[in-house]
Amino acid sequence: MSEFVKMVGEKIRLVRKAQGITQERLSELSGLSEKYLSDTERGARNISLESLEKIMQALKIKPHELFLYEDTNIMNEDKHQLIEMFQPLLVNRDIQEIRFLLKIVQEFVDTFEKGDSRRI
Repeated sequence: MSEFVKMVGEKIRLVRKAQGITQERLSELSGLSEKYLSDTERGARNISLESLEKIMQALKIKPHELFLYEDTNIMNEDKHQLIEMFQPLLVNRDIQEIRFLLKIVQEFVDTFEKGDSRRI
């Protein structure tokens, strides 16, 4: 599937989790099967506009909230959800790129822990 389909699925999952709703409950609220929702959240299914509307109604969100990626603070994410947001960025990278990014993150963390914010 396309990166856009994956991003939409990921956003649905993040919103659902931020609201404390299970896939089972979202299935009940939207009238869509759990399998359909699971496939959608993983980006394995090309969701129809009709189904997308049902999900947005069940989650009580407006279209702009689903497609808003700049301001993730809107959703009251917890630490785990923020960490999960990194996975889609890494999935299509090769192992050398991932190691390089890990090194950068480690250097950032080390600098941050030393309290030398001038280097950041």
